[in-house]
Amino acid sequence: MSVCYLNGQWQDLADARVSPMDRGFLFGDGVYEVIPAYSGRLFRLDEHLRRLERTLTAIGMDNPHARSAWRDIVRELVERNPWPDQSVYLQVTRGVGAVRNHVYPAGVAPTVFLMSEPLVAPDAATRAAGVAAVSAADFRWLRCDLKSVSLLANCMLKQVAAEKGCVETVLFRDGFLTEGAASSIFVVLDGVLLVPPKSHLMLPGITYDVVLELARDQGMPHQVREVLEEEVRSADELWMTSSTKEVLPITRLDDRPVGKGKPGPMAEQMYGWYQDFKEAVMRRGG
Repeated sequence: MSVCYLNGQWQDLADARVSPMDRGFLFGDGVYEVIPAYSGRLFRLDEHLRRLERTLTAIGMDNPHARSAWRDIVRELVERNPWPDQSVYLQVTRGVGAVRNHVYPAGVAPTVFLMSEPLVAPDAATRAAGVAAVSAADFRWLRCDLKSVSLLANCMLKQVAAEKGCVETVLFRDGFLTEGAASSIFVVLDGVLLVPPKSHLMLPGITYDVVLELARDQGMPHQVREVLEEEVRSADELWMTSSTKEVLPITRLDDRPVGKGKPGPMAEQMYGWYQDFKEAVMRRGG
């Protein structure tokens, strides 16, 4: 059974309980992170904790722990759960108020919750075929850079894909690519890797950073710039990236093939570099 952490207590996940007056439950007033662990080693933990700190500051919530304490809690969670590769979910809400009121309550302790699940990357057959995606207008709010638990719009957009048998929804706002419903989207056009710059309209992804670092270090031509919807639709390759999907080619968009309808050579290169990075830096701790 999975072990979780709730407000300083270790317990079975099935036994964990929070108050219905918790503002995370009532308002979605909280933030979260998802942190991979490979062979027990946490993937860019400090980068995830820095993003958590930025989001907490932006919504006016005190950080309940110093970074060193967060490190200890996350590492102990991984040690207490049995899987070699794990996906750690960390959530902080503003806590339990006495009444339901939109205004932030004073003097309320935040609710801190962490759990872990097995981390299972896409299998070889999925990578070899690629996955299908649909597109939709990005109707989310204007602070997508905050990793907030208020994810109803993302869920609605992801459901569009699920109902059509697809894995992801590629989002466009005013004729430009933003991201996926639960991923960053990379475009390959004429041998150049393209990705939108970080802004308030997209989440600053940790895997996004790794892919760009690998492209730079390995000499892959790339540009960080606004990407037109028409460029996405005429792309030679599309990729989705996230901490759980890693680097996964999209080979169909809106029931039309992307490029030749199969994973392209640059996706193959990047996937290989990403796995080498995992093996050298994460699993062996190099």
